[in-house]
Amino acid sequence: MGIHGLSKLIADNAPHAIKEGKIENYFGRKIAIDASMSIYQFLIQVRLQGGEGQLANENGDVTSHLSGMLYRTIRMMEAGIKPVFVFDGKPPTMKGGELAKRKERMKAAESELTRLQQEGGSAEDIEKQQKRTVRATREQSEEVKTLLKLMGIPVVDAPCEAEASCAALAKAGKVYGTGTEDADALTFGTPILVRHLSIAESRKMPIVEINLEAALEGLRLNMDQFIDLCILCGCDYVDSIKGIGPITALKLIQEHGSIEGVLAKLDTKKHPLPEPFPFEEARALFKNPEVVDGPALEPKWVDVDADGLRKYLIDEKQFAEARVNTAIERLQKCKGKNTQNRLESFFGPVVVKHSEKKVLPPAKGGKTKAKAGAGPAAKKLKK
Repeated sequence: MGIHGLSKLIADNAPHAIKEGKIENYFGRKIAIDASMSIYQFLIQVRLQGGEGQLANENGDVTSHLSGMLYRTIRMMEAGIKPVFVFDGKPPTMKGGELAKRKERMKAAESELTRLQQEGGSAEDIEKQQKRTVRATREQSEEVKTLLKLMGIPVVDAPCEAEASCAALAKAGKVYGTGTEDADALTFGTPILVRHLSIAESRKMPIVEINLEAALEGLRLNMDQFIDLCILCGCDYVDSIKGIGPITALKLIQEHGSIEGVLAKLDTKKHPLPEPFPFEEARALFKNPEVVDGPALEPKWVDVDADGLRKYLIDEKQFAEARVNTAIERLQKCKGKNTQNRLESFFGPVVVKHSEKKVLPPAKGGKTKAKAGAGPAAKKLKK
């Protein structure tokens, strides 16, 4: 789910924090990518012509995730990006409620899909429900890990949430930023969030980058207040308070400084709290998540294992030999690009420190207005 409405909130109040560009602008950048999010995207997007179903081999095994990962990753590398793929570990206990909701939504979609197929529903409606039933399996994640390693790309197993470990790598200066569609990477503290890296080139969508420091400045919050804002907006760990959306949540945090301050003044008859409402535990998860040791981890990119890749994709997964050979040639040509560095790499990474000067004190009379604006990406961001 990410953080409900956060991207639009940033676009409206901190348009300078968002910029759009081409994938080539990230030449020489190391980016930690949320692998689980990418796999899910590929399972939905990489489909048979006409959108009639996922790609599969002669044995009936789904290959959309492998095809998507192979070609979209090559595209990134051809642009000079050095990706590090980070995989989810065990989800935190507090995420159990959100996971249960996802299962219920999937069951509802499966029931609706069955009804449409039996009653002759439109192709568009059937495809919509098919996409809602998609989920990435552990086996598919392991298959993608095998693929990436054969491609010579570093793979990281996170102990818990992948986006939290991506953020840890970015904060440690090991990578430029986090590549994911989920805005909660910002809540975990990634200095830079990069979106649309895994989107098909045919969709012509620009790469969107969100700068956390600039977002905090525009929202007039410090990092602790930003985390509380994200919790009030609604996250994977805590339900939102009835009647309080992202805009109201921002005003309340600006006025009262923290969730505790908000609750002390909140009319709980008008805005009943969800039961339970463990916001302190959610705050702790965002501030001190279980992550990889960012400073100690050194991602390494190696040459593609051409023979191993042929055996895996052609012999085991039944990919077309000609296409695999072409993919290998493209990977080998990327080697030169990926050994070049950006100028700042010679002087060390830029480390973002969140300024305490941006704290907004509670306003007199409880009236505080946030500056609004409209950046070029504002209308395109939904969460």
